[in-house]
Amino acid sequence: MLAMESVSTSTTTTSTSDNHHHHLQYPLLEPAPPSPPPPALSRYESQKRRDWNTFGQYLKNHRPPLTLSRCSGAHILEFLRYLDQFGKTKVHTSCCPFFGHPQPPAPCPCPLRQAWGSLDALIGRLRAAFEENGGHPETNPFGTRAVRLYLREVRDSQAKARGIAYEKKKRKKSAMAPLKKHQRHAPDEPTDHSAS
Repeated sequence: MLAMESVSTSTTTTSTSDNHHHHLQYPLLEPAPPSPPPPALSRYESQKRRDWNTFGQYLKNHRPPLTLSRCSGAHILEFLRYLDQFGKTKVHTSCCPFFGHPQPPAPCPCPLRQAWGSLDALIGRLRAAFEENGGHPETNPFGTRAVRLYLREVRDSQAKARGIAYEKKKRKKSAMAPLKKHQRHAPDEPTDHSAS
C-alpha cells in the first residue's frame, strides 16, 4: 500500500507541475516550425561571396580606409598587385636561364605570382558581385580599361616567361551561322549551279 501511495503522490506532483508549466506557456508564442535550410550555393557563388568579402576586408584595411563608392580602377590594380604575395605560380624574370621554359629542370629564385587565369576569373566574379550588390555597370571599377589592360599585360608577360601560349577559347557557333554565311543570294531567287 505504501508503494501505491508513492506512485499516486508522484503522479499528483507531476500533474501539478505540468499544470504549473501550462500556465507559464504562452499559446500565441509557440515556436514556428523550423524553416527549410537555404539551398546550397554553387561552387561559383560560394567563391564569388568569398572574393567579395575578401575585397571588402581589403578596403577596410586600406590606408586611408576606402569606401566602395570611391574605389577606382587604380585601386583594383593595387588590390591585384597585393594578391601577388599569395601567388603560387613561378614567373621567370628575363635574366633567368629558365625564362620561356614551360618545364624548368631546376629550381630558381624567380618570384611566385598569381596566375593570369586566376586573376582573370577573380575579376569576373568581383565584377558580377559589384553589380549584384547594387553597383551600376557604368561605374564598375572591375570593368575599367585599366584593369583590362593590366590583365592582358599579365597574360602576355606570363606566357613569355613561362613558355606557355594562352589561347582564347573559341565560342561555339550556332547552327544557323553557317547557313547565313553561305546564303549570299536573296532567298526567293533560284540558285544557278550550272555555271560552276
